[in-house]
Amino acid sequence: MKARHLVWLRRTTQTLFLGFFILLLVESRLPQDVYQDYSLAFAAEQELRLQWPVRFFFQLDPLVGISSLLSGHHLIPGFLWGAGVIGLTLLLGRVFCGFICPFGTIHHAVGGLRPSLKGRRMIQANEKKPSQRLKYFALVFLLVACVLGLNLTGVLDPIALLFRSVALAILPGAGAALRSVFEALAASEVKVLNLLSYGAEVLLAPVFGYSQETYQTAGFIGLIFLAILFLNRIRPRFWCRTLCPLGALLGLLARFSILRLEKYPEKCTACNRCTQHCQGAASPRPDQAWETAECLACFNCAHVCPEDALAFRFRATPKLTRKPDIGRRAVLTGLLTGIALPFLGRLDGRVDKVADPRLIRPPGARPEKDFLELCQRCGQCMKVCPTNAINPTLGEAGLAGFWTPRLIMTQGYCEYTCTLCGSVCPTGAIREITASDKIERPIKIGAAYVDRGRCLPWSGNAPCIVCQEHCPTSPKAIYLKEDVLAAPDGRHLQVQLPFVDLKRCVGCGICENKCPVRGRPAILTISAGETRSLKNQILL
Repeated sequence: MKARHLVWLRRTTQTLFLGFFILLLVESRLPQDVYQDYSLAFAAEQELRLQWPVRFFFQLDPLVGISSLLSGHHLIPGFLWGAGVIGLTLLLGRVFCGFICPFGTIHHAVGGLRPSLKGRRMIQANEKKPSQRLKYFALVFLLVACVLGLNLTGVLDPIALLFRSVALAILPGAGAALRSVFEALAASEVKVLNLLSYGAEVLLAPVFGYSQETYQTAGFIGLIFLAILFLNRIRPRFWCRTLCPLGALLGLLARFSILRLEKYPEKCTACNRCTQHCQGAASPRPDQAWETAECLACFNCAHVCPEDALAFRFRATPKLTRKPDIGRRAVLTGLLTGIALPFLGRLDGRVDKVADPRLIRPPGARPEKDFLELCQRCGQCMKVCPTNAINPTLGEAGLAGFWTPRLIMTQGYCEYTCTLCGSVCPTGAIREITASDKIERPIKIGAAYVDRGRCLPWSGNAPCIVCQEHCPTSPKAIYLKEDVLAAPDGRHLQVQLPFVDLKRCVGCGICENKCPVRGRPAILTISAGETRSLKNQILL
């Protein structure tokens, strides 16, 4: 196959895989028809599951599978897809980076939009740099940390980083901006603009959500994502060349590839067009040694060469290609960091001793130590949560649990029969459970308690039974007792005082979410009493 055909094949597959990734990301939510009959969506006898394979790209990512195996000794569902990518890399080199990876495709596209580097400056930027060893530091650091029981892979893994960034920051941010425009059009006195705003909202709501979703640290996540994209203005595909740990892993495997770049120096006229268009800074020029581990299989070098001095050929020979330039310092630094961080991350005692009362994990979450061994911090469970309750942690889980999921009940609550978070978790950090399992066992994620100083009936300010009305358990975990209290003005007020039955409370948080006392509600949910931990119990 000629080089130009390979380039067009690459562009086609890049477009298809990026489109498929965006489709799966958008579909990581309740189906549109469910919103039309939300009251029946979470019936105990109806098991709600997403129709799309939203975990596909995480299963395709071999680094996710390897890190879960090293850290949690667990084979993730669909791990054979990742094994297939490893086999493909052994045969063809880093074709995943060039043809499949949606994050790589975005970098490729951004780097081509009015590039700031042209001509000689582009050639210099595409020369191999010592900074490209940083990705091997990241790979060593992450794998060593996994062996010691702390899985931080999702912080830098390209699939997890892309999903987290788009799902928690870019999509909600774009949705908020569009809603502002629609509201301005709806407020206009021009009827055409009114109709346009309503029509656009109907069309775009399935993509950007039916309500404004907010996530803790979302601004920080979005800024990191935009900064990574901006780096393409400094050097094309900066992330892929310099920082990507998955690229480092695939680069090590690419040494065994039977697809080789054949060079014919006698034909070369030193035009440097191959270097100018090289996406990976892989030294394609005929007078240089080809860097197999850096080649992203974009085939640009062979495509743009006017003298046909470069060609990709299959060479099924036992001779290995050039050894990756890893760097001793990168390996040693990554080794030391990978050893130190798992121990430093536990010094706050959040894993081994006292859990933060605000750290309410999703239903089905494994015990904290096992959870941190498997969680990829990808944001899948957060995106799929129908009430926007699941958010990334900031400091509630300590250093070791940064960006792992927790429930914030003032933003949402855990639907009594909802088990979507476990059904989309790519690694099993949140076990896949059924609605009947969740109700009948029951699976508790925490417990509620009444802050009597803020509660309207207890403080004698007004009658209120909102928390008891919304409690979903049967029998209800919140019960009422009639009493007469003295109001602040001296009058006697007949009220029904709420109490919490800890044996029945599952910690769903709907009472906290619906409490009319805003800001800091009068009934709060804490993690004590959660099923997953024998240490964090209230009742003996």
